[in-house]
Amino acid sequence: MMEEEEFELAEDLEAILHLTPEVQLAIEQVFPSQDPLDRADFNAVEYINTLFPTEQVKEITRDIKQLDHAKRHLTTSITTLNHLHMLAGGVDSLEAMTRKRQYGEVANLLQGVVNVLEHFHKYMGIPQIRQLSERVKAAQSELGTQILADFEEAFPSQGSKRPGGPSNVLRDACLVANVLDARIKQEIIKKFIRQHLSEYLVLFQENQDVAWLDKIDRRYAWIKRQLVDYEEKYGRMFPEEWCMTERIAVEFCHITKVELAKVMRTRAKEIEVKLLLFAIQRTTNFEGLLAKRFTGCTLTDQKRPESPLDPTNPFLEDEPGEDVGTEKDEDLTKPKAPDNPFHGIVSKCFEPHLYVYIESQDKNLGELIDRFVADFRVQGPPKAGTDEGGAVLPSCADLFVYYKKCMVQCSQLSTGEPMIALTTVFQKFLREYAWKILSGNLPKSSSNSGGLTITSLLKEKEGSEAAKFTVDELCLICSILSTAEYCLATTQQLEEKLKEKVDKVLMERINLTGEMDTFSTVISNSIQLLVQDLDAACDPALTAMSKVGIYDIGIQYINRLCVFVNVSISTLITQKLQYAFSTSINVFVRCV
Repeated sequence: MMEEEEFELAEDLEAILHLTPEVQLAIEQVFPSQDPLDRADFNAVEYINTLFPTEQVKEITRDIKQLDHAKRHLTTSITTLNHLHMLAGGVDSLEAMTRKRQYGEVANLLQGVVNVLEHFHKYMGIPQIRQLSERVKAAQSELGTQILADFEEAFPSQGSKRPGGPSNVLRDACLVANVLDARIKQEIIKKFIRQHLSEYLVLFQENQDVAWLDKIDRRYAWIKRQLVDYEEKYGRMFPEEWCMTERIAVEFCHITKVELAKVMRTRAKEIEVKLLLFAIQRTTNFEGLLAKRFTGCTLTDQKRPESPLDPTNPFLEDEPGEDVGTEKDEDLTKPKAPDNPFHGIVSKCFEPHLYVYIESQDKNLGELIDRFVADFRVQGPPKAGTDEGGAVLPSCADLFVYYKKCMVQCSQLSTGEPMIALTTVFQKFLREYAWKILSGNLPKSSSNSGGLTITSLLKEKEGSEAAKFTVDELCLICSILSTAEYCLATTQQLEEKLKEKVDKVLMERINLTGEMDTFSTVISNSIQLLVQDLDAACDPALTAMSKVGIYDIGIQYINRLCVFVNVSISTLITQKLQYAFSTSINVFVRCV
């Protein structure tokens, strides 16, 4: 509403002020004027140019610019003089405070002097400025030398720590070191840590009894006490961002790694697998403790389809986490925990000696296979007519459970070459299991049939009738067949898990194809024996049929053949060996 009223008012004013030419002429006659502003053809641009020529405008502009430059230079000069006054006074104060070891005041003043000096870099050609700069550098050098001497006096390289703990002077000296060259800070840290760990080098010398692996716990107990002692006495002396507690722990780890490697090289013949695993276990526990306590910031400076075999396949089960040297197994199905920045910082020294562990596993697996062979001879295969008849041999599951324990344990010790060596051991005993337990216990066939065909079925067998397998022998064949199938599937899982555990650059060296082919051969031989048994069962009926003409074969011969076949396959069905039954029948039918 207000806008409409204003618009109407503007129109009325325009109508009032707009005069007709006649009225305008009358006004000029009554009130004549020589002022150019009153002329009807008044041009503002031409009027200004007439009053102020171009040259005059340029002169005014130039004068304004000169005034601006003068003002800027004056401001800069005043600022520079202020900085120079501050620098001169600051250098004098800095030198005086340095002599008096007033490090608290020096820390704040030195940073300000350095910042002010940066403004005079382009004036270094002026002798007075250069002299002030040299005095600042001399003061910094003197401070560095003086602070290092103060720390050397408080924490001498030889002798005990200074009694009474740290002083405020040293605490303020650390603040000054933050402003000085980084070399001063590193030298302070190096000297303090070396002095703090000097006792450790004496107590755990190579020739000391406590230096051996069986007393490795004492090393870690010692550093824990030292870190607590440091926190109580010196925790507030060093700036928090120096991370001195972590630096002490890291230097301890580096020293321990070198010392352990040295003593193990000297006494390599005394290393036993239990002792080695004990030392590794304690060391990895200590590394885990470091990861919980520190961030590691100082280190940067330097699913398948279900099958009947799944419940007994240790590589498809959930695996609860375990410690090295225990019977529990690591969880391979859960997401991996974040990497421990301290992993291997000490335990890496044990890797060259892991051959002791691999040799031990080779020996243990050899004994395990021998025990399987002995148990099989004593107990025999699962008996026919029982629930276990034709089932997977128990020794097979025991073997792979032991494999899994070894794999998890070794991966916690190392994921490098020792894992490849362990894989070679696994391959060796997979083949031995296939030969000694499976192939070696298959019943011997009385015939060397080159293959089953309709011609061989109708061929008259002269001399003696082919021997059939007993029910117990059939049960044994089926058990070996089921076990070989289990081994084939589980070996494939083993290969995949090994590749997950080993370093990526070594994955291509994990290959269990040869062992899987060995189990495939056992499966093929077992099926061939079942087919041969079925062939032997059909032999009497086929022999009788071969003695009459093709057109004289009556229903009685067919029924007789069916009777023999039913008798043979009923054993498999009775023993709940449906898989063996269906497999052998399929092969038999394909041959026919």
